[in-house]
Amino acid sequence: MQIYFFFFLKFILFYHLGFLLLLSKILEKYMQLQFYTLKNGIRLVHQQVDSPVGYFGVILNTGSRDEKPEEQGIAHFIEHVIFKGTKKRKAYHIISRIEDVGGELDAYTSKEETAVYATFLNEYYERSVELISDILINSTFPQKELEKEKEVVIEEINSYKDNPSELIFDEFEEVLFDGHPIARNILGTPENVKGFTRRDIFDFISRNYHTDQMVLSSIDNLPFHKIVKIAEKYFAQLPEKNRTEKRKSFRNYQASTRIVEKDTFQSHCMIGNIAYDHQHPKRLGMALLNNILGGQSMNSRLNMSLRERNGLAYNIESNYTSYSDTGEFSIYFGTDKENLERAFDLVKKELRQLKERELGMQQFIKARKQLIGQLVISNENREELMLTIGKSYLLYDKVDSMEEIYRKIDQLTAREILEIANEILDETQTSTLIYQ
Repeated sequence: MQIYFFFFLKFILFYHLGFLLLLSKILEKYMQLQFYTLKNGIRLVHQQVDSPVGYFGVILNTGSRDEKPEEQGIAHFIEHVIFKGTKKRKAYHIISRIEDVGGELDAYTSKEETAVYATFLNEYYERSVELISDILINSTFPQKELEKEKEVVIEEINSYKDNPSELIFDEFEEVLFDGHPIARNILGTPENVKGFTRRDIFDFISRNYHTDQMVLSSIDNLPFHKIVKIAEKYFAQLPEKNRTEKRKSFRNYQASTRIVEKDTFQSHCMIGNIAYDHQHPKRLGMALLNNILGGQSMNSRLNMSLRERNGLAYNIESNYTSYSDTGEFSIYFGTDKENLERAFDLVKKELRQLKERELGMQQFIKARKQLIGQLVISNENREELMLTIGKSYLLYDKVDSMEEIYRKIDQLTAREILEIANEILDETQTSTLIYQ
């Protein structure tokens, strides 16, 4: 018996170390990051790659939670109208500047970030950087364009109202973070959007766009000294401006249940709790637990239980989002109304199992490898990688290599995951929102 156990242990160790060595070779290319800080405090991170395609973006540490109540939706509205005219370009010229040469220009707004970024052929790197600089520094927000874009944003808001499987995510955050700025819908309300003025936009930008909270993120085949020269040329003229006001922290969470009558074919359900912030030492363990429970893989526990074994849901997922001072864990599923109670019971059963039983060695090794593989594959999307390294540099003033992240995942234990499950999946602390 001891001999069999010895050979089994030797196999596990050999297989695990072999996987580590192979992964290390794969991840070497993700370690060549270079950093620079402009005199005004703007930070730059660059990865030089052998590719005909380049990526450049500006990520700012400001989002919808930085709005005043009467400004709700303005961060997202700025994301729309920032492309509508500068001191030297009209809206059409902004769109055409990159798209005429096959590139793409885009932006996004979240609770705590705003990003403007582009994808392009390498030969148009400086052209793209200059355009994004012009957009961020010299936008004029013509009144005529503002009025047109208000209608576009209101249509976007209305489209969410017609889609309960998306609307419920926003309303669940209102349940979790009740009364706090982070609870508010990113899109805002039609009433607020209609009332936005050029003065409101400039006031928000002046109050929230700080050079020490801005990162330039770059992936291209140009050497770093040329990237620095271009960054200095187009962003060094911004006067230094540092953030002095702290965000209002979220406190005093209270679990609650809300049931909303909706004229929908399906019932939609959200279950969740507040979770760990950006800096919390258990953040990576929480990401692994989320992936096991309802992550992107078809073999997640919730998908296997509700969809594969019982056919109760088409879409079942869990999500973990960290913020600067708090976090959110949530589970979503949609099911026929007559199946709601059964589906809900199955979800609770999976949560109980993760709280009551520590993962076995084989289960845990598989879960870690799955998460690592997903991270490596996602970073093959270089646009996503550019945004990821930019956000990491913005939040932590450093970027862990994928190999470092792998080591951190490898150091997690099944006991830690069990402890996290008992903290975050505590049934007495979970909130619920149901559309029925």
